[in-house]
Amino acid sequence: MGAVAVTLSGCFYANTSQAPIATTYPYTEQQRMQAAHHWDVLAQHEADGILRNSRVRFRDLYIRPDDQAPLNENLGGEFGRGFHDLLTSQLVARGANVTTAPSAQSATVRFNVEVVHHRDRDYIRPPRGAFTALAGGVAVATHPFNHWSEPALALIPAAIAADITSGSWTHTGDEEIIVTTQIVDDERILYSSSNIYYTNQGDRRHYAPHRVPQPPVTPTVSVTDTW
Repeated sequence: MGAVAVTLSGCFYANTSQAPIATTYPYTEQQRMQAAHHWDVLAQHEADGILRNSRVRFRDLYIRPDDQAPLNENLGGEFGRGFHDLLTSQLVARGANVTTAPSAQSATVRFNVEVVHHRDRDYIRPPRGAFTALAGGVAVATHPFNHWSEPALALIPAAIAADITSGSWTHTGDEEIIVTTQIVDDERILYSSSNIYYTNQGDRRHYAPHRVPQPPVTPTVSVTDTW
C-alpha cells in the first residue's frame, strides 16, 4: 500500500504546475493586405455592413478624410486617401446618400488605422497540411523513378500538389494593422467595424506614415571665409 501511495503522489505532482502552461488558440486564418485591390475589397465589405445597419441606412453620410494622411503623396498615407475614395464609390454604387460636406442632418463616417508591430514573436506553426504536403511530395517524387521510363516525370505529381496548395500560403510577418470604420452622430457611435490584416513591414508608409523611421539628418558645416 505504501508503494501505491508513493506512486499516486508522484502522479499527482507530475500533473501540476506552478505556473500556467502556454497553449494555443484554435486554428484560424488571417488575410494579408498587400494590394490596392484588397483595399477595395475592404471598402465593399464596409459598404455592405453600413447599408445593412438600420440606424444609418437612410442617413446622409459624410466621409471624413484621413487626418493622418499627408497631402504630399511622396510622404505616404496612400491607404487613407485611397480607402476614402473607394468607400465613397462603393457606398454611392449601392444607393447611399453621401455628401461632400457635413451638415446638421448627416452622420460622419470616419476610419482609423492602428499598426501593430510584434518585436518578440515566438515560433509560429506552419500552415495546416504543410508537412503532409511536403512529405507526400517527396514520397510521390521518389517512387516512380524505378517505374517510369523518364525520371523527370517523377516531379509532375509534386509540382501539381505544390500548385494546388501553395497559393493559399504566405509568411506571417511581424506587422499587422487594425482598420476600424465608425459612423458617428454627435457623441453617439451608430456603427463600428474593425478588421485585422497582416501587412508587409515595408508598406508601413501606406498606413502610418508618421511611424515610418526617418533617416538621420546629416549635419552641415558652413565654412566661413576669413580672408
